Formats: sequence, C-alpha cells, structure tokens
Amino acid sequence: MCLTAHFIDDDWKLQKRILNFCLVGDHKGETIGRKIESLLLDWNIEGIFTLTVDNASSNDTILKFLMKRTKEWKGTILGHEHLHMRCCAHILNLIVVEGLKEENRSIDRVRDVVRYVRSSPQRLESFKTCVEKEKIDCSQTVCLDVSTRWNSTYLMLEVAVKFEKAFQRMADKDTNFKKYFNIKVVEDWEDEDASRVPTKLDWKNCKLFVTFLKLFYDATKRFSGSLFVTSNSVFDEILKIEATLEKLLDNKDPLMCAMAARMKEKFLRYWGDGGKINVNIYIYVAVALDPRLKLRWLRFRYTKSKGKDVGINMESRVKAVLVRLYDAYASDSQSRIQVRSASETPSVRVEEDCDYQSSLHSEFDTYLEEEYSSVYESELDKYLVAPCERSTNATFDILVWWKNNSNKYPILSQIARDVLAIPVSTVASESAFSTGGRILDPFRSSLLPSMVETLICTQNWLLHTVPINLRQAMDKVEDLEREILQPDDTSSEVRSNRSDGIRID
Repeated sequence: MCLTAHFIDDDWKLQKRILNFCLVGDHKGETIGRKIESLLLDWNIEGIFTLTVDNASSNDTILKFLMKRTKEWKGTILGHEHLHMRCCAHILNLIVVEGLKEENRSIDRVRDVVRYVRSSPQRLESFKTCVEKEKIDCSQTVCLDVSTRWNSTYLMLEVAVKFEKAFQRMADKDTNFKKYFNIKVVEDWEDEDASRVPTKLDWKNCKLFVTFLKLFYDATKRFSGSLFVTSNSVFDEILKIEATLEKLLDNKDPLMCAMAARMKEKFLRYWGDGGKINVNIYIYVAVALDPRLKLRWLRFRYTKSKGKDVGINMESRVKAVLVRLYDAYASDSQSRIQVRSASETPSVRVEEDCDYQSSLHSEFDTYLEEEYSSVYESELDKYLVAPCERSTNATFDILVWWKNNSNKYPILSQIARDVLAIPVSTVASESAFSTGGRILDPFRSSLLPSMVETLICTQNWLLHTVPINLRQAMDKVEDLEREILQPDDTSSEVRSNRSDGIRID
C-alpha cells in the first residue's frame, strides 16, 4: 500500500511526499483502514482533508472506517462529509475502455497495416519510400499499440493518420503489401466489407478517434499533474467530455454512436448529469477559489449547458459548502485576523464604581465579538463580489495569487491551501514505482519490506520536483484496473490539513 501526503507549504509551493510504502495483512477494507489510521498517527497527523483512492470496491469500506475513526480528530473539517475523492484518471480510463471494448473495424484495419510495416526492416524501408514520394513532412514513425491500453491506441492512431497517403500508395504500388492483404484490384481498397486495409471511411473514423481520444489523453495528463494544482481543472474537463459524448451520439456511424452510448452510461454513473452531483463537491469549491472563475463560472457554464435553473441551483449548493468551510476555518484558524488585545487599546481612567467598569468592559467584549464576526463574514462576501481576475496569461499561477492575497483574505487563503492541494488522481504516486523499468525487479523483490519502503520514500523525497512520465503513468492505470478485479495492491492519496510532528497543510 502506498500512502502519499499532498500539501501546500508555507511558501505556497505544492508538495507531495510518499509517507509509506508497506505491506498490508489482507485486502479487506477495514484492515487497510486500520493500517492507514496507524500510519497517520505515527506521523502525528491530526487531520485529513480528503483521501484520494482508486475505484476498488474495498475502498468504500476503507473510507467508512476512516470517517468513523478520525471524525473527532482535531483537524477534521465538516465531519468528513466530503472525505472521499475518487481518482479521476481511473474514471477516465473506465469510460474509454467501456467505449473501446467492442471491436472497431476501422481501428483494427489501421492496426493491421501498422503491424505489417513494423514487422520487418524491409517493409519499413518500403513504407519510408512511400512517405518520401508523398512528400509527407513528419519526423515521427508509425508505432504499434498494445490493444489493451487505450492510450497506446491513441498514440498509434495519432501518428498513423498523418501517413494516410503513404499507406494508400503502398496499397497501389507495393506488390508485397497487396499480396499480404489480398488486394486483387485497386477497387478492393474502397470495398467496405471486403477490404482488409483502411478505406477512406476508416481513415475518417480514425481521425475522429484521434480528436476524441486526445480529449481524454489531455485530461488524464492534467489530472495526473504532480507539480501543479489540478483540483480547479476537473470541472471544465468533465463538462468538455460530456459535451463531446453528446456530439458523438449524433454521429451517423452506428458503431460510433454505440461507442458513445456506452461511454455516456459510464460517465453518468461516476460523474452525474449536472443536476445530480456525483463528484466530490470540493471540485466545485476549487473552481470558486480560482480568482479567475469564482462562483460566476459555475453558474455561467451550467446555465449555458444545462439551463438557468441548474446554474442557479449549482451556484447555491457550492456557495453553501463554501460558507460552511469558511465558518469552520474562522472558528479554528490560526491565521485569522488578530483581534486587538486590551493592551493595544488606550487606557482610560474613570473615577467610577468598579462593578460598573467591569460591566462596561463585558459589554465592550460582546460588541467586539459581533464586530469581528461581521468582518469574518464579509471576507468571503468581499472575495465573491470582487471582479474576477481577467488573466489570459497561460502562466497564471493560482498559488502565487493566493500567496500575494493571503493578508487580504487570511481565512479564505487557508481554505485555498487545503482545497487546491487536493490530488484528483492517484497516478502521480503510482508512477513513482517506475523509473523506466520496474523498481521491484527480481533483485529488489528479495529485499525486506522495510528496505523497499526506504528506497521508495527516499527516491520520492529526493526527486519530488521531477515531473511524472504520462505514458508510464497511463500504463500503470491500466494495470491497476486489472488489479481491482484481482486486487493485490492499494494506493491512497491523502490531502492532510493538520499536523503536529510534521507541518502538512
């Protein structure tokens, strides 16, 4: 089991550290939950904001156990109502795999011609000759996918469609190619049923696939980021994917429609339809805490895609959670505006009765409490009504903005530090297990578990600024989906918001 802490440090830098990489007695949810509780206590962590896990069924039991056991911890926020964060990368993977589980003739045909070209040096040279004659300016070369990994299929198609004319030339001119695919006449190339090589319609479909899968590929890349904030980007990605699926449902190709329908069903299961929130609501709070977007963006996007009533409803629901968070932090935050102490108030000598003086000070204390309470409430209102930051700069750093405005919004900035540190994917920590090869090779498998944990943690702590390799990370996602059916490992991402022994906030 891997336990990783994600937090924003005092300098407003996003940090992640693998805390533990250890064996668990069995894979029952309660056993894993007890182990996580024990590890958190060992680290003196007194509160967790969210727990990001994959979609193994045992994780529901883990979350229920931890919610019960840690609910009274000092750093618990809102009674752990929103502790469970599902790994968005796994959900994306489930959606795409659902769509591609049925054989697709267009993809199969492209895969066959790519396999032919890559099967021998002579065939590859013949293909390169066709590329030169077609004057295709592309430094890439075709690559064969692993049919069980959708991201590799995307990468194969992305390159292959650029060489459509080269493949067509091979079908017309290359004797060996025609013999291999039993192309007797040129017209066979256009016969949808008889052809074993891609037709024009196949290439058209594959180009559509590339555009379509790129959406998921890029979303996975954003969700899996380990060196930048990801929680504020999930909302837009979800709406973008939903809109693409809706558009694909209107495709004239029945195969494409069927694929989109399967994917939409899986999408609704995990992410709902807008009116029903299946996503952890902190994802929406993260949008509200983006100074470029705030609650206005939620209302605008939902009004545009779902209607005015849905937009108003979503804005109201998210604001209600934000207000509750604000109240919780205002009552306990160490960074709240310092109330002027009595020593800072000029002393006034009054020749009056001591009891009257005491009563006056008591009333004054009550007055101050009411006044400062009003100040706390207005801090949130002040932020929400202020104009959105109109930054079109792609390099806008949300953490720098909150760092610069932490004095202006002392309580909100503490909420932002917790919400914006939420990891929406477990892929980043999983990729730490591979540095170009398997860390747990036959030699390392003979090491004691404690030594393996030491190596894993040391590597992560020393190389924490190294970005992840997305291809390796996506391969790991596929492996995990299979392991969910036959579980043999568990990965958890912890967003910690309170600690004594270690400052994790």
